[in-house]
Amino acid sequence: MRRGWSSRLDAPRTATLALCALAGAVALAVATLVFPYRSINHDEAVYLQQAALLLDGRLFLRPPVEDAFRPWFFVGEGDRLYPKYAPIPAAVFALGRLAGGYPLALAAVAATTVGLTAALGRELFDARVGLLAGVMLVASPLFLVQSGVFLPYATTTALNLGFALAYLRAERRGSLAAAAAAGAVVGLAFFARPYTALLFALPFVAHACWTLGRSGAHRAVLPRTDDASGTPDRALVVRRLATAGLGTAGVATALGYNLLVTGDPLVFPYQAFAPRDGVGFGAREILGHQVEYTVRLALRSNVLVLRRLFADWVVAGPVGTALAVVGVAASARRTRERPRRALLAALFLTVPLGNVAFWGNFNLLGSLASPTDGLIHYLGPYYHYDLLVPVAVFGANGALLVGGRVRHAVGSRAPPAHARRVALAALVVSATAFGAVAATTAAEPLARNDRASDELAAAYAPVADGGSDDAVVFLPTPYGPWLNHPFQALRNDPGFDGPTVYALGGTNELAVAEAYPSRSLFRYVYAGTWAPTDDSTVEAAVVPVDRVAGERLELDATVPVPSGARDVTLRVATDGGAAYYVASPEAGALPVTLVVDDGAVRASGAGVSPVANGTDRLTVGGRDEVTVEIHVTTGASAGVTYRLALPVEREGGTLRALSPTRERCAVPTRCVPVGVGGGAGGFEATLSNGTA
Repeated sequence: MRRGWSSRLDAPRTATLALCALAGAVALAVATLVFPYRSINHDEAVYLQQAALLLDGRLFLRPPVEDAFRPWFFVGEGDRLYPKYAPIPAAVFALGRLAGGYPLALAAVAATTVGLTAALGRELFDARVGLLAGVMLVASPLFLVQSGVFLPYATTTALNLGFALAYLRAERRGSLAAAAAAGAVVGLAFFARPYTALLFALPFVAHACWTLGRSGAHRAVLPRTDDASGTPDRALVVRRLATAGLGTAGVATALGYNLLVTGDPLVFPYQAFAPRDGVGFGAREILGHQVEYTVRLALRSNVLVLRRLFADWVVAGPVGTALAVVGVAASARRTRERPRRALLAALFLTVPLGNVAFWGNFNLLGSLASPTDGLIHYLGPYYHYDLLVPVAVFGANGALLVGGRVRHAVGSRAPPAHARRVALAALVVSATAFGAVAATTAAEPLARNDRASDELAAAYAPVADGGSDDAVVFLPTPYGPWLNHPFQALRNDPGFDGPTVYALGGTNELAVAEAYPSRSLFRYVYAGTWAPTDDSTVEAAVVPVDRVAGERLELDATVPVPSGARDVTLRVATDGGAAYYVASPEAGALPVTLVVDDGAVRASGAGVSPVANGTDRLTVGGRDEVTVEIHVTTGASAGVTYRLALPVEREGGTLRALSPTRERCAVPTRCVPVGVGGGAGGFEATLSNGTA
């Protein structure tokens, strides 16, 4: 037994194992150091929320309050929510959590991808190509960045690689077990990302059909042979049936999952979320973002994506691309291995051509005119992630061929005594230059993401330790009514019962407070623009929120009035309408009292009076939000507005409310919450139930 293991663990395999360990360590480092708060792609939160669901034995979220707990990219159906993505990548991440932490899954995926790439290079060429292919994959910027994020592309590529390697070994060895493994793995890949798996599998499916037809295996019901080796056709048929059967089982499982969550086996969750999102041309749309995705726009977008891929995101950029071209050209020579190598080379056709029909590549670019816009600038052309493998394998082959030519050229011209040393020096110099280019290419996107994470660190500082225990934190909604978008580091447990519960601010806040009667309430507020790529950090804070109940509510507010103010106006609004007031613009502080009782709200204060012919009494509904805007005019087209938003609920004779949000707005579109951005500046508000 010991002798068998030592014979299998030759030097290249041992080096490959060490390289896999290095890849896993790199993935851990990138995940924890570069992306401690996750990346600017908020889909990561979807997969991690889904992984937590699976670990809890659930497929659906059932939030305690409607609309207040909907995570990003979750589909709402009745009282349940489910993610728009298939569960395979999330299941892989869940396994990492079971092993000790989610990042361990990323390390395992990275190590597996490198190991399978090296094995594929060894299968198609030799051990040297395989090992170098693994090295070139690890040095690829797209691999480095994606190794540290919880997105599905690396996981799907690992499954696709497992399929390719098993299929090729089944063909070489005539192995039924390997053929069955190929089918099982490609079925999982289809379940994970159907279109991605299809584009990868197309060359292999074509090869399977072609070899079946050429061999006459369709007549395998007869015990005949078709070649000089005497191999029965029936063995080929059995292998094909094993691969196709288990692959089809994976497809059936995906369709069964669709039936379970969407109610229709042919409707995938992403279609239920946005029916016009996905593959195809014409009108494409998701969440109000829409475009007429023409063939012309598709070709233009994908040319830009491919240009960026081969210039910036493969190993050493153009140098690595050139080596891959050399490797592919050399593989076109007539050899016994040419058909098998052609299967891998065919990915350079199927993956780019298939992606033309997917408008996600257009969205990936952001502005087509700007090379620094869009997710591609930070996370790379991840829809083409599978192409890293043929670039690495053929690039390794090309590098070894070029190195061999250099040695031969030097050896044929230099004296024999010096040829070896000169050739070695030339190879060291070229390898050093290649490594420098590769290091520079890889460092740039990591540095960009690291700067973005520095901005996120400042934003998350008030809740860096997970917030207060036994608390509910209301989050702002800069990108719309979604949790985890953008605050993907602040996720709820599947049962919405973790130490800290996160809810949408301004959405059924009183109902949330009622659902958690014994928890402390807080609001997360920030000043600035939530854009971690703009080199400008936000200032954030967590402010306490009080619960107040009684037959009568009083909100006593004070706003500063600078000397020289021209006038002061007030607007009080509820769901039932609005009332307008004027106040004396005396320098100092303007006190305003808002009273809610008897199903109505009114404002009062020294020098505060309703406008002529205006009402001073507004109806308050059973569950309402009272908003107050106090505008102080300081000059022509100049002034400042103070805003308060008070959630109110009336049940029987009791009124319940939460302490209001407060904002100071220099202009209507640029407001700073009280608690950040220089403090309240004299803007105060106290809520009470009107009792002494």
